[in-house]
Amino acid sequence: MPLTDKAISCAKPREKPSKLSDGKGLYLLITPSRQGRANGASKLWRFKYRFGGKEKLLALGSYPEISLAGARKRRDSAREMVAAGLDPSEERKREKRETSRRSANSFETIARDYAAAYANRWSAPYTRDVLHRLEANIFPYLSQRPIAGIEAPELLEVLRKMEARGAHDLAHRMQQLCGQVFRYGIATGHCSRVPAADLRGALTPAKKKHMAAVRPEELPGLLAKIAAYDGEPQTRLGFELLALTFVRTKELIGAEWTEFDFERRLWIVPAARMKRVRGVSYEHLVPLASQAIAVLGELKALNEDGRFVFRGKNSRSHMSNNTLLYALYRLGYHSRMTGHGFRTVASTILNETRERGEHSFGSDVIEKQLAHQERDDVRAAYNRAEYLPQRIQMMQWWGDHLSSLRT
Repeated sequence: MPLTDKAISCAKPREKPSKLSDGKGLYLLITPSRQGRANGASKLWRFKYRFGGKEKLLALGSYPEISLAGARKRRDSAREMVAAGLDPSEERKREKRETSRRSANSFETIARDYAAAYANRWSAPYTRDVLHRLEANIFPYLSQRPIAGIEAPELLEVLRKMEARGAHDLAHRMQQLCGQVFRYGIATGHCSRVPAADLRGALTPAKKKHMAAVRPEELPGLLAKIAAYDGEPQTRLGFELLALTFVRTKELIGAEWTEFDFERRLWIVPAARMKRVRGVSYEHLVPLASQAIAVLGELKALNEDGRFVFRGKNSRSHMSNNTLLYALYRLGYHSRMTGHGFRTVASTILNETRERGEHSFGSDVIEKQLAHQERDDVRAAYNRAEYLPQRIQMMQWWGDHLSSLRT
């Protein structure tokens, strides 16, 4: 006699496991409390069938999670497999293996593997930021998708969700990050192409808020023109020191000799001359690479008797900001480069070369050297020397990098 929901609900556990048959191989196994769940007996659906001359058993779930109607549907599906010459138990194992294989090749798995592989090169905050952006913007849509099966239109649809909420810059950043994940997938044998590369020009261009700056590949040409500059020697040296230290233009032109500790190879920019954020500014330490020390040596020969490193029209003033700007015009960089642009190009190259594994200085070290103020003003006040050993190494690496670009 077929089972009913009422009969199942009223069934009580016995001292030993008992069965309630529904027919066609389906039955409900009722286990005693001591063998079942901690809070009571278990009611488990089972399907008994014969395959290859052997009696076999297939678990179909538990009641009430799987209703009587649901259990019958699963039984009928299993019976159809048997009729077609397939073993339901083996098919379930095959499906589990396939699910495991797909999970191992999913976009999320490869993306997390990529982040783990580079964690020793990235700083901990940068690694967390990468994962947070993926979890917030990409994983909700592509998490379980096999990475090899993702095509450009599917990725574009996800990126346009960011554009729809006005996050155009984020969409471009996520396109680049996804491209890095796909390239890692290629290297590890999980996919064969980078669909993110096919999206060039598909996203809405992000508005540029920063001042004009040359692209990294244009920097060697700019350095060559600066080296050949035939105007005032201190203007040429100003550009060289600006490139080596990537301080703000105002901080450079107002530099005084008393700010330099040549024994420690440090430029200590006082808080009064630093950019004010939320009405507050802090002292900034600039490690000096050997190339910067050499430039300062040339400047000393020019302006040692004055107060300012870069003299103005008289001994009581420093060089004008327009001096550098107009010199860039003369060099052919009108609307293409500003004094502030040296900061932009330094930040870009340092971050890109870090991602390529050419150095291990994290984004927090780079940000600290750029004097981007902490959100926590109290923390900022007590951390002027934060990451200083790494910053000293990074600034020498940067000086050597610029030397290599010049040659």
